[in-house]
This record gives sequence, structure tokens and C-alpha cells, in this order.
Amino acid sequence: MSRTESLAAYLRAQGRRRLDRVEVSDDGRNARCALALLDAAAYVESLADDDPLVEALEQAGCFGPLGFDEFSPGEQGARCVRDWAGGEPRELLLTLSAVAASA
Repeated sequence: MSRTESLAAYLRAQGRRRLDRVEVSDDGRNARCALALLDAAAYVESLADDDPLVEALEQAGCFGPLGFDEFSPGEQGARCVRDWAGGEPRELLLTLSAVAASA
């Protein structure tokens, strides 16, 4: 599995998790977050493995010490994805790389 495939799979899984989350009065927040994560996954699928955004995540250690493991943003990165309220997919990737690099 390539790095972009691994990252997209992670974002899709998190998006599905948000869709499955039921809260009585979330006013559609979970659905909006899910759509933003699914949109980010589709965006990532359009990137090459050597795209600077993907390389920044690799340098931050999100693909393991050698850069070939499944995507794992660490605890702070996972929290960032869970709390993602939407925006440009590029912004999410930039935020993830900054959070992972600082951890």
C-alpha cells in the first residue's frame, strides 16, 4: 500500500467513524466533520507519494521510522483529525504534519 493510499484509508475510516457517531443535539456537526474527512481522503488519493504534503507527513514520522508503515499520526495527530471541523484538505494535511512534527 502506498503512503497516499494508507493516508486516504485512515481519513476514510475516521470519516466513517464520525458518520456512525450519534449525538442527540449535535446539529449535524458529526455529519459535516465526516464529509470533510471523506473529502480530504479523496483529495489525498489525487496526490503522488512524493507530493510535498505527503513528504512532510513522512518526515514527521507518520509512516513509521522508515517511511513505509501504515499512516499513524500519533495521539495528538489523531486528536486533530477527530476535532477537524472542516476546511480545505490541504489545511488538514499541513496541520497534521505540524502537530506530528512537534510531538
